[in-house]
Amino acid sequence: MTAAAQAGAGLGHELQADLVVAGGGLGGIAATLAALRQGLRVVLVEELDWLGGQLTAQGVPFDEHPWIEHVSASLSYAQLRQGIRAYYRDHLPLTPEARLHPRLNPGQGNVSTLCHEPWVAVRVIDALLAPHEAAGRLVVLREHRIDAAQVQGDTVQALEVFDLREGRRRVLQAGMFIDATEIGDLLPLAGVEHVFGAEARAQTGEPHALDEADPYDQQAITWCLATELRPGEDHTIERPRDYDRLRTLQLPCWPGPQLSWTLSDFVTHQPRVRPLFVGPTDEEGLYDLWHARRIAWRGHFAPGAYASDITLANWPQMDYWEQPVVGVDRAAQQQALQAARELSLAFFYWMQTEAPRHDGGEGYPELRLRGDVLGTTDGLAKQAYYREGRRIMAEFTVREQHIGVQARPGRDGAEIFADSVGLGGYRIDLHPSTRGRNTVDIDAYPFQIPLGALLPVRVDNLLPACKNIGTTRVTNGAYREHQTEWSIGEASGSLAAFALQRRTAPRAVRSTPALLADFQRLLQRQGVMLAWPRFGALTPTLRTGYQTAR
Repeated sequence: MTAAAQAGAGLGHELQADLVVAGGGLGGIAATLAALRQGLRVVLVEELDWLGGQLTAQGVPFDEHPWIEHVSASLSYAQLRQGIRAYYRDHLPLTPEARLHPRLNPGQGNVSTLCHEPWVAVRVIDALLAPHEAAGRLVVLREHRIDAAQVQGDTVQALEVFDLREGRRRVLQAGMFIDATEIGDLLPLAGVEHVFGAEARAQTGEPHALDEADPYDQQAITWCLATELRPGEDHTIERPRDYDRLRTLQLPCWPGPQLSWTLSDFVTHQPRVRPLFVGPTDEEGLYDLWHARRIAWRGHFAPGAYASDITLANWPQMDYWEQPVVGVDRAAQQQALQAARELSLAFFYWMQTEAPRHDGGEGYPELRLRGDVLGTTDGLAKQAYYREGRRIMAEFTVREQHIGVQARPGRDGAEIFADSVGLGGYRIDLHPSTRGRNTVDIDAYPFQIPLGALLPVRVDNLLPACKNIGTTRVTNGAYREHQTEWSIGEASGSLAAFALQRRTAPRAVRSTPALLADFQRLLQRQGVMLAWPRFGALTPTLRTGYQTAR
């Protein structure tokens, strides 16, 4: 932190700002940048040493809609993507052909047009924030844990945080607060009404809701890892202590053991074989695990710069579903997280020692963990990949009937929201659950983000900025991906600034037509799209466009 930033924030036991953003994931970064553009003083708090959340600390390269290169929905999100490509061009030894490619995909992975190494995104995000830190408008508190909230009535007064490096506590005071934590940790601390897990069909009317509500029916988490292939070498890891049990672990709905190349098709639930390789490892566009989220392809770099391709493992065999992590006590949560790590290492060990090879024989001992690209020494990501968390009880809740293709018979698009504050586009994608339920993978139309979903039913000055908005468990499966999370955060940061500058509550912006119109114009001036363009075959494409990406 610069001296200017310390002076500007009054660094010490108490820090005062206009806005405190809790959580440094994509939603938190977008909210912070949006508020800074509107002139606010911001404190950003993150428990880890890396910013970027699912894109960096969790290791997951962009999951995006099919039109992302043409319709990014947000100028600032497009700038993030451009910054990542620019970093490769400016600092890494690309081949001349790769350097000139306008849509450089460093890993040439299948899941996105921009698969890249997580550490690169960390540097780009830090660079986006750096001018504001230098000017004293922003204080970033890395490795700080939020322990408590001071609340008076319907207003949050301050947050109490603990410095994990120096062992001291601080109090953060502000006029507005944003929860951008990965599983909505600030909501219970601040007494914000919220839900988690699965709702009942009687509550939501959704075709894919459960017969009975179950808060502990939650999507599997995944502890991702990065690996490379070093032919002729042996990098076999130590046998995980729970390996004998895990090698026969099987979901009730799964066609075989979890440590296997055979899995349940996400859509049809029929058995499907998806091995590590289906052909030559260097060939492009193959539908196997290796090419799905490959984050570095050595063919894009000068000879010898990369000894191997690098791929990010976020695969169904690593989905941990035995215990929930949301709404349980800290001891149970830590137990589940440790078990998720063990499962990922067990699958990696199985691949090294027992997995059927594409070229005959068993095991790929030449697989080598690459924790360095994830900022760790053990090969695993810094943090589990969370697919859901707590969700606010909001003024408006997005349901399957608003965006799901099957739930909107006779319609040619998603619900049009007059209070739109941004766009998203992704299928409804639910992984296996902690109650042993199979996947839900169904088509959704490109959708809007309604302002009502950002407004808690009671608390006046706290806003959500990621997958903790007013969705159901079903629609959360579409609103949780990278681009949508960024758009949610950008809307929340902009709303916080707009409300503070107008000396009004955020909910008044939605309920007052003139204020809503002013706010939407502000978003548009900042490069935020509020409605999807109606061109070509945009809507029908979504019905089949994702099926090869997973």
